[in-house]
Amino acid sequence: MWRGLGYLLGSLLTAAVALFALPVLIVPMTARAWASWHRRRADRLLRSPCSGPVHVGTWRVLGWLCTCIVSSLAFGLVVVLCAGNAVATAITVPLWWALPAGTRAGGFAVGVPLSGWGTALTLGTAQVVIFSALTYWLVPLLARVHARMCVALLSPSAAEKLAQRVETLTETRAGAMNAHGAELRRIERDLHDGTQARLVAIAMRLGVARESLSEDPQMVARLLAEAHESTEEAMTELRAVIRTIYPPILADRGLAGALTALGTRSAIDTTLDIGGLGTITIPAAVEAVAYFTIAEALTNAAKHSQATRTTVRVAHDGDRLSIEVTDDGVGGADETLGTGIAGIRHRVLALDGTVHIHSPGGGPTTITVSLPCGS
Repeated sequence: MWRGLGYLLGSLLTAAVALFALPVLIVPMTARAWASWHRRRADRLLRSPCSGPVHVGTWRVLGWLCTCIVSSLAFGLVVVLCAGNAVATAITVPLWWALPAGTRAGGFAVGVPLSGWGTALTLGTAQVVIFSALTYWLVPLLARVHARMCVALLSPSAAEKLAQRVETLTETRAGAMNAHGAELRRIERDLHDGTQARLVAIAMRLGVARESLSEDPQMVARLLAEAHESTEEAMTELRAVIRTIYPPILADRGLAGALTALGTRSAIDTTLDIGGLGTITIPAAVEAVAYFTIAEALTNAAKHSQATRTTVRVAHDGDRLSIEVTDDGVGGADETLGTGIAGIRHRVLALDGTVHIHSPGGGPTTITVSLPCGS
């Protein structure tokens, strides 16, 4: 009831403001911002996940604005009448004797004059009970009706949802293609500048060693030793490149084992909660994105957030894999300042997943990811 009372009184106040600011609110950009704020209020009241900015047609937003003003004024006045009478009567009953004589003659809402304690206590108490009961019953009902009407009017239609979906898929496809191209260029650069250069050096040393085989055995031994060391270094670099494509530990130990190893190797204390993840079959592409997401989040926490502890929760719910990484650092994460969070977003969106980052100044930082993985 108290949440509904605050919601309806707030709606009444905003409706009064909207009446005076109507010329400003009919501007599409302002109207959308106003509608988005009201939609978030409605979501909070209904305990629904808070939605983002409103994406509906301008005429629907303006239609909602008119409906919202009328309904907010009507519902708000009903609440003021019920709750106001209950509060006013509760104050009047013990102080009836101090009221001016003309005021006493008006009596309570039933119109009976206040002539003594008996009238004040009986009728006053009855009026407090009646209006309190009306408030208790009407306020939650009217608040839910108002909030659901707001959500219904500001939710996109099937056609608008389809258009938004196409737009989102177009953006994520472009992002995935860009990320894929960048990844290929990185792999090519690593192979060209690292592994290939070492293999060329090995070939040259072996060639010199073959030519010097009969003339300088000591040089041959030194060249073979250098070639052997370079071979091991090249193998190490190749393993590092392969690990960035698809970590071998995922194929060997599955996502649960890979995450356990990741938490063990983390630079800061990491608490891992994976439930029964080890008994579930998850597509390889989803496993790879989940692994890289958590690895990048832990790296960011260790390098940038000044965190001392992280918590990783992974759960499988129906056809979704949910990931939540929380650190106790200073917060203020901004994906425009680096490629780490942007890389997470590109990988997740490429699989039609969702990413939410909550990182207020002072912390904590929470990265929430949801990935479709089939049932």
